[in-house]
Amino acid sequence: MLSLIEVVISILLLIGTFFVFSSSLGLLRFPDVYSRLHAATKSATLGVAGVLLAAFLFFLFDEDMVSGKLILGILFVLLTAPVSGHMISRAAYRTGVPLSDRSIKDELHDIYNEKKMDQNDSMD
Repeated sequence: MLSLIEVVISILLLIGTFFVFSSSLGLLRFPDVYSRLHAATKSATLGVAGVLLAAFLFFLFDEDMVSGKLILGILFVLLTAPVSGHMISRAAYRTGVPLSDRSIKDELHDIYNEKKMDQNDSMD
């Protein structure tokens, strides 16, 4: 007979696995680097956090051990993955990596073009 905590751990593992799997599918299926970064950072972050949280709960209730490393791992993944995804996509945009043909709107186009024109005017 499964206890309630085993059910919760199993659900967290399934949710984490689902997010990691959907992230992998997004990396394979999305058309450009920006969409792939979206899949790689958002869903993979939730997936890894779910699996680590399930491991933390397992050790807490089954082994009577509080794992600080798992808590730090969860915090590290939640803090660094979105920031790194943002920085990589910003670098890709600034170096001219094109959007997909299916992209509808480029909200940064006007902002970066105005900055480039201001920089060119100040150099003249």
